Amino acid sequence: MGRLEGKVAIVTGGSAGIGEAVAKRFAAEGASVTITGRRHAELARVAEEIRQNTERILTVSGSVTDEAHVQEVVRATVDRFGRIDIVVNNAGIGDFGKRLHEIDDERWRTVLDVNVTGVFRMTRAVIPHMLKQKSGAIVNISSVASLVGIPGLPAYAASKGALDAFTRSVAIDYAPDGIRCNVVNPALVDTPMAAPLMANPAMLQTILSQYAIRRAGTPEEVASLVLYLASDEAAWVTGGTFTIDGGMTIYKG
Repeated sequence: MGRLEGKVAIVTGGSAGIGEAVAKRFAAEGASVTITGRRHAELARVAEEIRQNTERILTVSGSVTDEAHVQEVVRATVDRFGRIDIVVNNAGIGDFGKRLHEIDDERWRTVLDVNVTGVFRMTRAVIPHMLKQKSGAIVNISSVASLVGIPGLPAYAASKGALDAFTRSVAIDYAPDGIRCNVVNPALVDTPMAAPLMANPAMLQTILSQYAIRRAGTPEEVASLVLYLASDEAAWVTGGTFTIDGGMTIYKG
């Protein structure tokens, strides 16, 4: 029996990278999974790969910046699978290589709308269902940029710092109701978002020289941590900030 047998999960940003790896791992562990994202074709590809082993997969394309989309994700999941046990708030965008004075208001608002307000919207929509069940697990995907200073990431770092604080607030408010909320903070992971960096050997080597384990992480490695936090094995774990970073945040070399 899988570690998520009988559970129902929503994974935002499930069309690539960490979200794709989480969705596939959850399905392999017995969960029914709804994946969301803006790219319909990529969602369909991930779903088709999952359907090679299970039919318990649903796709709903759209953006977490759209409240109507969020409500449709929740409605479709409950209609298809009957409940919601797990939400992985993975959808996010980056904004790299700019200092604060180089960022305009529109870009600042866009980053925060996806990375913070999108998580707020999805979490707000699922909590009433979890309250009825008196159980639920929420896992938010943040970044080490919320924990240490990294050049050229002011909007992104601000959004991820807010996400960490949001996680603690949800955890303390809903612990009496059996709902847990934790946050995962990866360093550099080999995903499509990181593709330009991964394709630049000189820049990549400079960055990885600051990692105790001198390589980028994989989406599957992050998915393993997310799986633990979403599962009943983590029943006594809430409000935690979990770095998965190859030793980046502790390396002093």
